[in-house]
Amino acid sequence: MTPESTHARLADQLCFALYAASKAVAGAYRPRLKALGLTYPQYLVMLVLWQSDGLTVAELGAMLGLDSGTLSPLLKRLDASGLVRRERTDRDERVVRVYLTPKGAGLEEHAASVRREVESGAGLTDDGFAQLRLTLHELTATVNGCVPG
Repeated sequence: MTPESTHARLADQLCFALYAASKAVAGAYRPRLKALGLTYPQYLVMLVLWQSDGLTVAELGAMLGLDSGTLSPLLKRLDASGLVRRERTDRDERVVRVYLTPKGAGLEEHAASVRREVESGAGLTDDGFAQLRLTLHELTATVNGCVPG
């Protein structure tokens, strides 16, 4: 065996390539989102709410892959900044729904321009982005043991 075959090389690892790419993309978003008063994780929460307002905390967590211990502080800060409001349901007070405020809803258009800036700076075509997203979604589904649908 050659030394290359007995040792895992960092550059050859899929996990590292994904980690480095994710870190780079989040880093490109960070200063632009800061100007909007959002952190990257808060932005992800807002993206879900812009798509489906009024979700429960559990539904948000499932869509984002976050547990309540991580999600609750994010929601608390978004609530304190006036972007969302949290309401307990009448039927079950343990269930909390999250709603956009007018201020939070109004931020969507500004956030869309952030995405366009980051994507244009990445140098991929629209088709390239679409293919990369599809590949990453398929990879996620496969690794999670799901069949892409």
